[in-house]
Amino acid sequence: MKSAILLHYNILVKGTVQGVSYRFATQAKAHALNLTGLVKNLHSGDVYIECEGTEEQVNALIEWCHTGPLLAKVTEVIAEAGELKHYSTFEIKR
Repeated sequence: MKSAILLHYNILVKGTVQGVSYRFATQAKAHALNLTGLVKNLHSGDVYIECEGTEEQVNALIEWCHTGPLLAKVTEVIAEAGELKHYSTFEIKR
């Protein structure tokens, strides 16, 4: 059995995404998808995510980011591949 290829993605989520539990919902979704990485609020009002997992897992999170939690109003999601950092968990950064 060959091991799955892991990908790293940097994701920027724009819109009304702070003050709506976006970080907590992202962490819960990442845990459900068995992804590692981090999520944090930016001073610009955007949310920044780094995630690592298989193509299927990463794509599922990116797709979810377009909607996010109930009160979020996402206007744009920018996802770019990056270098693997080999995270061991998925954390909320302050």
